Amino acid sequence: MSIPSITAAASTPAATGPRAPWRDWVALALLMFPVLLVAVDNTALTFALPAIASSLTASGVELLWIVDAYPLVLAGLLVAMGSLGDRIGRRRLLFVGSAGFAAVSAVTAFAPSAEWLIAGRAGLGLFGAMLMPSTLSLIRNIFPQPNRRRLAVAIWAAGFSGGAALGPIVGGWLVEHFWWGAVLLVAVPIILPLLLLGPALIPESRDPKPGRVDVPSIALSLLVMVPVVYGIKALATHGPAPEAFASIGTGLLMGYVFIRRQRALARIHRTDHSTAPMLDVSLFGNRIFSTAIVANVLALFSFNGFILFLAQHLQLLEGQSPSASGVAMVPALIATVVAGLLVVPLVRKVRPGFVVAGGLLLSAAGYFVVAFGDHSQGPSLLLAALLVLCLGVGAAETISNDLILGAAPADKAGAAAAISETGYEVGSLLGTAILGSILTASYQGNLRLPAGVSELAPAAATSQAGETLAGAVDLARMLPAPLAEAVTAAARTAFDSGVHVTASIALVLMSGACVLAAVVLRSVPKAQ
Repeated sequence: MSIPSITAAASTPAATGPRAPWRDWVALALLMFPVLLVAVDNTALTFALPAIASSLTASGVELLWIVDAYPLVLAGLLVAMGSLGDRIGRRRLLFVGSAGFAAVSAVTAFAPSAEWLIAGRAGLGLFGAMLMPSTLSLIRNIFPQPNRRRLAVAIWAAGFSGGAALGPIVGGWLVEHFWWGAVLLVAVPIILPLLLLGPALIPESRDPKPGRVDVPSIALSLLVMVPVVYGIKALATHGPAPEAFASIGTGLLMGYVFIRRQRALARIHRTDHSTAPMLDVSLFGNRIFSTAIVANVLALFSFNGFILFLAQHLQLLEGQSPSASGVAMVPALIATVVAGLLVVPLVRKVRPGFVVAGGLLLSAAGYFVVAFGDHSQGPSLLLAALLVLCLGVGAAETISNDLILGAAPADKAGAAAAISETGYEVGSLLGTAILGSILTASYQGNLRLPAGVSELAPAAATSQAGETLAGAVDLARMLPAPLAEAVTAAARTAFDSGVHVTASIALVLMSGACVLAAVVLRSVPKAQ
C-alpha cells in the first residue's frame, strides 16, 4: 500500500513462458542498482555544494541551478519517457538511460566550470528520466502474482529509501577523501552490473499496441517547467523585474497549450488508437486525486528545502566535515522509512485523509521549530526539527501515493502512476528552487561585512562572500583572527535570518496543505 503506484505502472508484458523464480529475484536485484543510483544522487550532491562553490567559484544562483537542473529536466520528461518505454521496450530504454547516465556522470565529474556542471546535470536529468519509469514497469512485468509483487515492491521501496539515507554518507565521505567530482563518478561502478548481466536476466516488455511518440508534447512539457522555475529564481534573487514575470508568463502559456493539446489528442484517441495523449489531464478533475497530488508535491517540497539549508549550516557554520554532517542526518532519513511503514496499518483505523493531514502537520511543526528557534546553540535543534519533518514526510508521501492511484479509474492507473512520480520530482525541484532562492536572496540582502575587509582581501573574494555562505567562509580564512571572526559572525547572522524567513514561508504552506487535506480527503474511507 505504501507505494501503490508501482503496481499499476506497466501494461501487457511481452515476455512469454515460465521463468525460474530465482531469475526473477536476480532481475529484481539488478533493477535495484539504478534505483540506488537515482536515490543516492538525489541527496549526495547537496553535501558537495560547499566544495563545488569553493572549487568552481559558483555564484548563489549557479549553485541552485547545479542542484535544480537535474530534477527540472527529469520531472519534465518522466511522463514522456514512460510513454516512450511502452513503445520501444522498457528494458531497452532502461539500458539506454543507464549507459547514458554513467557516461555523462563520468564527464561531468571533471567539469571545469559551474556552467559545464549545470549542463552535465541537465544531461543526467535526461537519462535519469529513462530509469525510474522503466524499473517500475519491469517490476510489474516480472512479478505478475500479487503476493510476490508486493514483496518485490517492498524491496524496491527499501532500496530507494536506503539509497536516500546512504546518499549523505556516501557524498560526504567521497568529498572529504577525494573531491566533489567523485560524487558523480561513483555512478559508473554502480551501473555496471545492470549493463553486464541485465540483457540475460531481465525480460523485455512493451505495449503491444503503442501509439505514436508525441514529440510536440514532450517539447511542451519542458517549455512549461523551465521558464516558470527560471522566473521564480529571478524574482527571488533580483526582485520584481519584467524579465522574471515574462518568463513565468511564458511557462504558464505553454502549460495552457500543453493542456489543450492533451485534451484534443484524447478526443482523437476515441476513434484513432494510434494517437494518444502523453498525459490524461482529465484525472485532475477528481478532487481527491488533485489534493493528493498537492500533498505529494508539498511533502517533498518541505523535505528538499530543509535539506538544502541544513547541509550548508552543518558544514559551513558548525564546521562539520561532509561525512559527519551526512551521518548526522541519517536518523531523520530512516524515520521517513519507518513512518511510511507504520501508517500502512494505521489507515485501517484512521481515515487516510487524516493521516495525510497529520503528516503535513508534522512537517509544519518541524518548520515551526526552525522559524522560531535559536540556531546559535549547535545543530541539535535543527536535527530534531528534521526528524519531526521526516516523520511527517514519510506518512504524507506514503498515503498520498495510495490515494492518487485509488482515485483514478483502473484503466488510467498507469497515467496516475506517472503523474505521481512527476509530482515527486516537481516537489523536490520547487523545494530547492523556491526556498533556496528565498534563502539566497535573504542572505545577500542581510549580509553586512565589517569595515576593513576590502583592504585585506581580493575584490573577487569579497564579492563571492556577498553571493554565498561558502564564499564568506572562504573569505574568513584569508583574514587575521579578529576580522575573520567578525566576517563569520556576519555571515551566520545573514544566513540564519534567511533560514528564519524561509522556514516561516514553508510553515504557512504546510499548514495550509494540512487544512486542505483534512477537508477534501476526509470522505475517503478507511482501508479494508
